[in-house]
Amino acid sequence: MEEDVVGAVVAEETASASALSSSRLGLSLAEVAASLGSSEQALRLILSIFLGYPFALFQRYFLFQKDLYLIHLCNILMGLSLAYFNFGTMFCHSLICVLTQFLILRLMGRTVTAVATSFCFQMAYLMAGYYYTATESYDIKWTMPHCVLTLKLIGLVIDYYDGRKGVETLTPEQQKYAVKGVPTLLEVAGFSYFYGAFMVGPQFSMTQYQKLVKGELTDVPGQRPNSFVPALKRMMLGLFFMVVYTVVAPYLSEEYMISDDYLEQPFWFRCVYILMWGKLMLYKYVTCWLVTEGVCILTGLGYNGKDEKGKPMWNACANMKVWLFETTPYFTGTIASFNTNTNDWVARYIYKRLKFLGNKLLSQGISLLFLAVWHGLHCGYLVCFQMEFLIVIVERQLISLVRDSPALTTLTSIIILRPVFYVIQQAIHWMFMGYSLVPFCLFSWEKWIKVYKSIYFIGHLLFFTLLFMMPYLRKILVPRKEKLKKAE
Repeated sequence: MEEDVVGAVVAEETASASALSSSRLGLSLAEVAASLGSSEQALRLILSIFLGYPFALFQRYFLFQKDLYLIHLCNILMGLSLAYFNFGTMFCHSLICVLTQFLILRLMGRTVTAVATSFCFQMAYLMAGYYYTATESYDIKWTMPHCVLTLKLIGLVIDYYDGRKGVETLTPEQQKYAVKGVPTLLEVAGFSYFYGAFMVGPQFSMTQYQKLVKGELTDVPGQRPNSFVPALKRMMLGLFFMVVYTVVAPYLSEEYMISDDYLEQPFWFRCVYILMWGKLMLYKYVTCWLVTEGVCILTGLGYNGKDEKGKPMWNACANMKVWLFETTPYFTGTIASFNTNTNDWVARYIYKRLKFLGNKLLSQGISLLFLAVWHGLHCGYLVCFQMEFLIVIVERQLISLVRDSPALTTLTSIIILRPVFYVIQQAIHWMFMGYSLVPFCLFSWEKWIKVYKSIYFIGHLLFFTLLFMMPYLRKILVPRKEKLKKAE
């Protein structure tokens, strides 16, 4: 909730000089935010993720390959300072969860009980935070970085559990992330509060963090990583998306979609507006992730070995595949390019751990349900991920239908028609991506149902119809011999 700083200064004329100075600082930030058409909390968030660059430079030039405890302490202090700058004393919630996690690791060891206890406690704490801080609009509050922290701590206890197993029983991926030693309190806290990822991610493992503080994540062994230019490129790309979002966002707001003026517009206008709004809305996330990725690259955390040509790769902390995001005409392509670190986390710790169910579709559904609950308690999150699940199923079936149907394959292979098909695909893709994001951003039932009614639930109607029609379309468009080949 925004504070009336001006009123506070007038009412507390007898306050101390330090308190008055603090109020003036708050006022200046509020004024700057207002002039930019933003909230003070959003401005604090942007400042926080950009502060990662001077922090990273300090660590590069003064702490590289120094005593480990100094690096841990530095990461803890920087992370806590960002938490206090944004949320004041509410940073205590993260402290409680980090300390509890350390006690679970030490007291319960590498057991299933530790994994279950950690999962239940961390998720319950996050859900309680959502419940007690919930409003009808999106607010930047302590639960925002806490949801990132929750995944990090759950992943830590699972990797710690994997560390007890023999190498032959682990997959190559599990071998890569398994924690062999017993993490100290400084390690757990430094890992949790690392300034480059504390506020908005990305996710990274304890083994990556341990390599970072030891100075092992570098393209030149024993020397600082040559990561300045790659980090600068990601930062500049993030700035580009931030400028685009800042300039265009006032003309494409979600509030307009629930206004009477929007409802009075023609049907085609309402659909096009959702298409454009959905595309732009994601740019604020793209901005944050690109900027924080640059911080991680600058420290060396983004180092991901070398490619087959011996060129260093800096994508270990990449949360965005920008080119794919901007060019793909597929829903699955956007999912594969957006928030990739979180998606990888869910795949590694939820989806693949459900292999015992023996049903990929069920595992995927449970994984998406987890993601919906992890985002928050609003019903809009469930509707968004349900819609994503439906669209992905239908899209995969359509791709399979085009591939198996000689007529459709011939049609789509006509070179002169490909640009036309691409434009149509992109329009459908972003129209229904925006359609899925409506409940994600409007949260409450009263708001998003109003928007869906205004466009006659076109997304649900279209994709449920396609889902039920697909077997009949295959009978019509796929010759019997093609079906037999497919069955073989």
